[in-house]
Amino acid sequence: MLAAANRILLALVGLALGGAGVLLLTGTGPYDGRHDVVLGEAERQRWHGHGWWWPAVLAALAVLVLLALWWLLAQLRRNRLPAVLVDTGDGAWALLRGHALETALTAETDALDGVEHCRATLHGRRETPSARLRVRLAPHAVPADVLAALADEILPHARTSAGLPAFPAEARLDVTGHHARRVT
Repeated sequence: MLAAANRILLALVGLALGGAGVLLLTGTGPYDGRHDVVLGEAERQRWHGHGWWWPAVLAALAVLVLLALWWLLAQLRRNRLPAVLVDTGDGAWALLRGHALETALTAETDALDGVEHCRATLHGRRETPSARLRVRLAPHAVPADVLAALADEILPHARTSAGLPAFPAEARLDVTGHHARRVT
């Protein structure tokens, strides 16, 4: 949800800045004359006696541009782990596709009694991955039983299958069909 809000905000800021740039370049908007300037003589001369003013303005703008670029790159970064490094036991290593492990975790969790849907994603480093499970429970499900099955069966099975020394996981359980009601 936060990533979607960041992307929407970034798109709106980009559109606003792009639109303002197009207006300035085409000469439409508040600057209609060919010789019209953004900062007039009075605005430029106001801080002329202060030697720190224009370097401070340029430094602030440079920091703003760098922060905007960092924000853009943060939005484009992949949050999911593409592969997991597996020890084959003979001194060599193999790569297990992250999507394959996510699919296996999802399929095993979906097969549990009381689970309507599961979505598993891998995060972290390829040597020490961690899993995030989003599990939607059916109305008749017992959350403690689902958590016990995850902790005792599914996650240990994934850990041993991938040959990982540890496989931390975070499970978020959503219950459908139950709505909070005020009782008076």
